[in-house]
Amino acid sequence: MNVKSFSTLLIAIVAIISFSSCNKKTNTQGRYVPKEAVFVGHFNGESLNAKLPWEEIKNNQVFKMAYTDSSLDALTKKVLDNPENSGIDIKADLVFYVVKDSIGGYVGAQGKINDVAKFKEFYTASYKDAVASQKDGIDYLTKDRVSVSWDREKFIIVADLPEMNKLKELNESNPFDTAYTSTPVISTRNSIATAASLYTLTEDKSLAKESRFSKLVNDKADMHFWVNYEELFKDMPGMEQMAMMNLTKIYEDLRITTSVNFENGQIKADMAAYGNKELTEIYKKYSGKALDENMAARMPAGEMPIFFALNFKPEGIKEMVKLTGMDGLLNMAMAMIGFTIDDFVKANKGDVMFGMYDFKADSFGINKPKVIFAASIGDKAAFDKLIAAGVKAGKNEVPNSDQISYNKNEKYFVIGNDKTANDGFINGKGSKPAIWDKLKKGPFAGYINLQYLMNVYKQEASRDNIETEILNTSIKFWSDVVISGGQFKDGGLVQHVEVNLMDKNSNSLKQLNKYLSDMAVLAKKKKEANQLFSVDSTAILVDTTLKIK
Repeated sequence: MNVKSFSTLLIAIVAIISFSSCNKKTNTQGRYVPKEAVFVGHFNGESLNAKLPWEEIKNNQVFKMAYTDSSLDALTKKVLDNPENSGIDIKADLVFYVVKDSIGGYVGAQGKINDVAKFKEFYTASYKDAVASQKDGIDYLTKDRVSVSWDREKFIIVADLPEMNKLKELNESNPFDTAYTSTPVISTRNSIATAASLYTLTEDKSLAKESRFSKLVNDKADMHFWVNYEELFKDMPGMEQMAMMNLTKIYEDLRITTSVNFENGQIKADMAAYGNKELTEIYKKYSGKALDENMAARMPAGEMPIFFALNFKPEGIKEMVKLTGMDGLLNMAMAMIGFTIDDFVKANKGDVMFGMYDFKADSFGINKPKVIFAASIGDKAAFDKLIAAGVKAGKNEVPNSDQISYNKNEKYFVIGNDKTANDGFINGKGSKPAIWDKLKKGPFAGYINLQYLMNVYKQEASRDNIETEILNTSIKFWSDVVISGGQFKDGGLVQHVEVNLMDKNSNSLKQLNKYLSDMAVLAKKKKEANQLFSVDSTAILVDTTLKIK
């Protein structure tokens, strides 16, 4: 190979690598989704079908109840036997989204077609009396608020939601006017035109080039969720006042993303929050550090079914308040009870812990927990101001205040309804929560022991057999929830959630399918029992009335 040929090949390789690298910033899942969509749900058909085959779904009691419905026609049953008989490729991506606009909003659904003839047959039969039309190579079936459309590769379904416009209208009217709120909402949307605009949507006006959305859907998780809080809050009641106070800085360009994976014994979710440039700089500069292990070692010993811990930089709160322009007003309000934002920043070192434990039944049989809240002290004099302000503000306002005590030293402040635990915290006599070693290192952590709480609830009062069976089914299924994160990473604040199940060996999606099946059977039993009780009660009432007469 000569030098010229080698150079040409090298340039080609570099170009391909560069193109591939750039292409990672785009995605196909959001290609026909408007970038102003308030909510987007993406479902990885290939992954979900591998983890929960349709044959297993068919064994679900909910499915069986639907399948035996006498009103089902032969074609619908055929699709229930095999969803691909609908013409939809169930192993491809499915996308659902909600869009707000000037006349309310609409829900969209998109997916891939593997058999156009089957798709047309199924939806024509499903939407009886729908008006069929065709334009620019796209077929439409339109009825009421819904338009089903398709070309040779994909389908787009649009359903009008004019009710979304009521939020804006309520802001300009009396929300307690029952005559107004009971007025039916009339759909004025041309759903065909809306669907047609989605087929011709340019990449720049879609989510295809939204880098944060691309990062979300390209991680190959089972499910993805996208929430655009900027669009959600736009035109909501009270937003005009927020704009005047510059509170729009909090939700401007705010996006929340969530990836969900179903694994053996676990449902895992990874979330990220992205803000505007100013808010991102605050996140980046003032995000917290690792939780204080020494502080955790002072928590009450024994089982702690609810535990949350946070490390933060108090200066960050001050900067966020300044960003909204509310610092002057807030300082005036705080001055009335004796402190300022600067006092708050000086007072707090930035460690907070909260726990609920030792649930015990009161005289009414209601289980009530012991509660502890602790914070690390920055400047003692400034913290004393906060305590004095808290006492002043809460005087005669806190129920059962005689049961609440607090204690402090040079490092820590603690308050709760268990004086022994409070004193033990200050004196360093406690122990780290059992879950501590499972919490990932980061500024935030949380733990909820579902097993403990469900068993506490089970003890509260006597229940009928079906309610006990429902609760026992849940106890056999759910274990606990572990939350960690709070770090600033790749442009946003990240969070990780693990929902743990009792069965650690089976895929959680399969387990969830069986759990929902079992709960459906129990719900049906309870409904039938209630109906029988209603009939018996009516018979007794009639019999008693006749005897009196």
